[in-house]
Amino acid sequence: MNMKNKIMILAGALLVVFCLEMNAQNNVAATYSPDIFSQKENAETPIRIDSRLELFIDNFIIEDIKGEAEVKLHHPVPQEIVMVHDEPWEGSGSGYHSVFFDGELYRMYYKAWQHEASSDMSSFHPLFCAYAESKDGIHWTKPNLRLHEFDGSKNNNIVFISGEINGFNLNAGHPAVFKDQRPEVPKDELYKAILISGKPKRGLVAYKSPNGINWTLMSKEPIITDGAFDSQNLAFWDPIRNEYRAYWRYFSKGDEKNPYQGVRGIRTATSKDFINWDNYADVDYIDSPEEQLYTNQVKSYYRAPHIFIGFPARYIDRGWSESMRELPELKEREKRAEKSQRYGTAITETLLMSSRNGVTFDRWNEAFIRPGIERKGTWTYGDAYAAWHLVETESTTPGAPNELSMYVTENYWKGKASALRRYTLRIDGFASVYAPMNGGEVITKPIIFGGKNLNINFSSSAAGEILVELLDENGAPISGYSLADCDPVFGDDIDRRVGWNGFKDLSHLAGKTIQLRFKIKDADLYSFQFK
Repeated sequence: MNMKNKIMILAGALLVVFCLEMNAQNNVAATYSPDIFSQKENAETPIRIDSRLELFIDNFIIEDIKGEAEVKLHHPVPQEIVMVHDEPWEGSGSGYHSVFFDGELYRMYYKAWQHEASSDMSSFHPLFCAYAESKDGIHWTKPNLRLHEFDGSKNNNIVFISGEINGFNLNAGHPAVFKDQRPEVPKDELYKAILISGKPKRGLVAYKSPNGINWTLMSKEPIITDGAFDSQNLAFWDPIRNEYRAYWRYFSKGDEKNPYQGVRGIRTATSKDFINWDNYADVDYIDSPEEQLYTNQVKSYYRAPHIFIGFPARYIDRGWSESMRELPELKEREKRAEKSQRYGTAITETLLMSSRNGVTFDRWNEAFIRPGIERKGTWTYGDAYAAWHLVETESTTPGAPNELSMYVTENYWKGKASALRRYTLRIDGFASVYAPMNGGEVITKPIIFGGKNLNINFSSSAAGEILVELLDENGAPISGYSLADCDPVFGDDIDRRVGWNGFKDLSHLAGKTIQLRFKIKDADLYSFQFK
């Protein structure tokens, strides 16, 4: 996706997104009215960003890009394998991980299963949801919970089992678990989970827990029934709009009688109580083709919760070809294809998408996480799926600031154990405005900020730099804050204050309409924030 060329065509497509900003001007945590989607864009009204963090993950804040500047996608860096799903109750089909930070503990929930089409077909068991935890997000343990029996023993880390339970035909292998951030949430509902139920009560089932380990049912009926659900179906609390939002699998031509017709897609809805859902909508995309999206992995970005970020898995069946036969583990691939050809010829990878309203997403058409260098355990249908969601961890480089960690599947349905690899990314480092040494610039839309200082997350070469100019409501440089006044910013910092002739206090401009003009030379600008 060439973001630079999309600036002019996004005006109409971002109508809904811009309207959301208008509604939030007086309260960044505003509750949006039901008719927000029918409101008209007012191009003359500045965007009130106050002190919130703004990313360059999309074009929302951008008015113009000049010179050789462009919005550039970045890619997480593969690190170590953090978990191998080799317990007898786990296996080659283990996946659909939910990961979040909880105080001093990182929690992980995942599908535990030996895939029925694996090359090793010697052992089968029902689908479970298992639990792991970590103190650093790198070294994980599987605690002995002693909740459910497997093969005559309760010595395992299983938290949910499949089967006929409380009137539901539960499938524990598609779990989505989160900690509820709603301020007034009851203590016994602090953690919530969504599982699938088959017929006769087909749909998504809600569970609650006071501790993330012991779970009880929340409703006698499914909370959502309109969908295919054969994926990781999830929900979370949206702190900006004060509502729950759910995302789940559907097919573009599916219906109640046959939900698996058409193209794999994503559906969404909202709720005030997690039980009753409305505002159903099919997720759509700005300037992206219809593609098979196997998962969605959407959640509010913890540093900028007004932005939804998703890591959907793109599924593509490329059929048999010379290149397909050159991919790793041909015999494994051919054996899987004996059951269904797509089991051998489909491949998957992770994309990046973002939204300001939860329905219309700006999706990068290039892969965010590719299957990677060809090696054993890669380039298979089910590999390169990202966990839901990312977490902040200490950097592997001593003295460096924290980084983002993502967890991605490998070795799916091969042998007896799939694996999970950690990937790292710079804080806010999904995308940047980049310009080479020849230079370029980006100008924001008119904004109103609150705060005292302008801080930027950036990286430059030793010879590169970023200059910032403040423009008034007429687009003219504000005296004392021109490019010539700006102290050149160079280095590599996630939170650098910008100054003009040594002066950094901008509080006298807070509440006024301004624009930011960034002049960039051999540098990346990831985000900015007034503090």
